[in-house]
Amino acid sequence: MTELEAAVRAKELRDILNYHSRKYYVEDSPEIEDDEYDRLQRELVLIETQFPALITPDSPTQRVGGSVEGMFEPVTHTVPLESLQDAFSIDEIRAFDSRVREIFPDVEYSVEPKIDGLSVALEYENGVFVRGSTRGDGNVGEDVTANLRTINSIPLRLKEDIPFIEVRGEVYMPRTAFAKLVEKQDENGEKPFKNPRNAAAGSLRQKNPAVTASRGLDIFVFNVQRSSEEGLTGHKQSIEYLRSLGFKTIPFCNKFNNIDDVIAELHRIGEIRPSLSYDTDGAVIKTDSFAYRAEIGSTAKFPRWAVAFKYPPEEKETTVTDIEVTVGRTGVLTPTAVFEPVLVSGSTVARATLHNQDYIDEKDIRIGDRIIIRKAGEIIPEVVKVVSHADGSEPFRLPEVCPSCGAPAVREQDEAAVRCVNPECPAQLLRNLIHYCSRDAMDIEGLGDAVLEKLTDSGLISKISDIYKLTKEDFMTLEGFKDKSSENLVNAIENSKANDLSKLVFALGIRHIGQKAGKILADHFGTLDAIMSASLEELTAIENVGGIMAQSVVNFFSLEQTKSEIEELRAAGINMNSLREKADDRFAGKTFVLTGTLPTYSRNEASEIIEKFGGKTSSSVSKKTDYVLAGEEAGSKLTKAQSLGIKIINEDEFNEMIK
Repeated sequence: MTELEAAVRAKELRDILNYHSRKYYVEDSPEIEDDEYDRLQRELVLIETQFPALITPDSPTQRVGGSVEGMFEPVTHTVPLESLQDAFSIDEIRAFDSRVREIFPDVEYSVEPKIDGLSVALEYENGVFVRGSTRGDGNVGEDVTANLRTINSIPLRLKEDIPFIEVRGEVYMPRTAFAKLVEKQDENGEKPFKNPRNAAAGSLRQKNPAVTASRGLDIFVFNVQRSSEEGLTGHKQSIEYLRSLGFKTIPFCNKFNNIDDVIAELHRIGEIRPSLSYDTDGAVIKTDSFAYRAEIGSTAKFPRWAVAFKYPPEEKETTVTDIEVTVGRTGVLTPTAVFEPVLVSGSTVARATLHNQDYIDEKDIRIGDRIIIRKAGEIIPEVVKVVSHADGSEPFRLPEVCPSCGAPAVREQDEAAVRCVNPECPAQLLRNLIHYCSRDAMDIEGLGDAVLEKLTDSGLISKISDIYKLTKEDFMTLEGFKDKSSENLVNAIENSKANDLSKLVFALGIRHIGQKAGKILADHFGTLDAIMSASLEELTAIENVGGIMAQSVVNFFSLEQTKSEIEELRAAGINMNSLREKADDRFAGKTFVLTGTLPTYSRNEASEIIEKFGGKTSSSVSKKTDYVLAGEEAGSKLTKAQSLGIKIINEDEFNEMIK
């Protein structure tokens, strides 16, 4: 394919993919299957890899970019993103109407749900998304363009190539995504977000856009801030115009000419709130006419032409009958309050997670208590407060032994979670197996989540070392496996035995020991036996190994269960020595940052070479950086390096350095 042919096909693919992305994420009416969309996207990726100059800002492949450097840059809003005056009663709504009608007796109002999320501004030039920013204080926000690109319902290109438009929207986390995130945080022993709004805000301000992309954020667009196009006269008309451009607009916006109908709409929205897929904290009443808005004006803080009606959260009283403790996949002990069933926000609930010991202590929750509960995000039951303790009740403490296996349950320094320390704990088995077989760990191709679940359910494996006892006949007993696929898995398991020690150290799932730390330990000690016998002092003396990491290593290898499992792996023929040869120390004490696309090396390959010569790599540029190895399409890291006067090298210069 010539570059001209590639350019034509790339544009065609971008248009097709953007169209189907809009149909799926905005209009909720997909026209093709997911695998067909993925096939088209892969074709575009291949073309852009071969011809990087063809990558455009509106390409669907650019939804997740590189990490954000440093703090987010400030953005001054040309048109302020105003907040709204709150009203908490119908009387206040009628008073608002009276003030407006004194000026315009024939006023019409538009009413829409008030999405509980994070307000942002999106800017488009010639139909292409160029910048997105948070509301901030209304006058100055932060540039979060890279993270906003990860939200699939934000169009990277509009249906019309209008010269310029800036719109306002609300980024939110759907209730289902919020529930999954809190469940995952509980499993990992992390402090969970309190509500979808906090979750959305925290997810949007991530330095790594890939984290934002994983959080399932969405957006509703509800206002035109600025536009090169003229002719819009009212709010409801503008919503229809935004929808025609390809935006996912506010789900419903109805217009009324009298306050009684507005109040009836407020009651209707209040009734349907529990059934919505997103969180709302009210409804917004706006003067529909833009001309009327300009005449009515604003105060120093709020527009006078709009008001937000806030619904009170529904809270119910009930009695705690028990506190159950379960063990998550990461060994975290999670307490759950069991209480007398009660109807809250449209459904009956009887359980609420208590997260950790600190949460229980803070609210002093005990068995037998009368408590107030509500739903966080209208979906997750939570204990608001204790009304009274039962006579003779005692403070609740999490057990000091694992309820699943009886091993010690400990709380590590600076952590809220209490964890089971037994790596063979049945409650943790599947998660540990999945991690062990993953690509960055032992990389056993084909042994994914579903297969491992079948193996554990069938009783074929009950610990990691059992993987190496599996035969072709074992796999063929599982549904969907035949001779060839079973043989391939057995070969993949056998091949994993020859992996470098660094992959094994990471695969063992030691707390606080990631992929990079696994390499550091393997390179420093050379053998697993040396790591196992290392003292706390020896470990903390290693550069980039902190006290918490070192203590975690000592604790892990001191367990009898760990020692037994290591011997099983040794007997199976697993390599326990470092295979990474160190050429010399020419890069000792030097830090490299890689940016852009190198002609012949992948980033992993270049990093391996740097480490082979005693150097280290970093993901961000700072005054401590010695070299920036830059390829094509180098971005903000290159700019920052130039401003700091850091030496910038290309691949040819790098090759000279390693001769």
